[in-house]
Amino acid sequence: MIPGWHVLVGIMLRTLVVYVVVLAGVRLSGKREVGQMTPFDLTLLLLISNSVQNAMTGPDTSLAGGVVAAVTLLVMNYLIAEVAGGNRRFRRFVEGQPSLLVHDGEVIASHLAREHIGMDQLHTAMREHGISTMHDVALAVLEVDGSISFLKYDEIKPDAGTHLARRRFIQKH
Repeated sequence: MIPGWHVLVGIMLRTLVVYVVVLAGVRLSGKREVGQMTPFDLTLLLLISNSVQNAMTGPDTSLAGGVVAAVTLLVMNYLIAEVAGGNRRFRRFVEGQPSLLVHDGEVIASHLAREHIGMDQLHTAMREHGISTMHDVALAVLEVDGSISFLKYDEIKPDAGTHLARRRFIQKH
């Protein structure tokens, strides 16, 4: 039997609230957790999805109720992506911003701590990029997707600005 429209609207509204709460929770958990799922993170995600199911559909276990919840989630995801694609401020709010972890071969410990990244994770990411020593790293950035990107000194193409800065540095020392 198909439930009444008021039941389906209730499912839609509860699903919207749960979507926003879970999105906020994932956003607050940090970029690294989103990009690199550990067994703990996967377990947490599965348990959250199971725990919020009843909050979305309530006592309704009908096919129509499940379809309304699923369609609501898909529409919300699409709308969030559309708005984020056209509005940089909203995108930064939803996705966050990249974080500088290493500058000129020097680790920025406060940024690592803020992003909950240990030196072992940074060294693992360096090895994955074929970098053996921190002195080869011009920049390391924790991207919004949780990955760490590196720019090595030998990848920087010198221009007039970097040439003049390097020349001034050599003259001082």
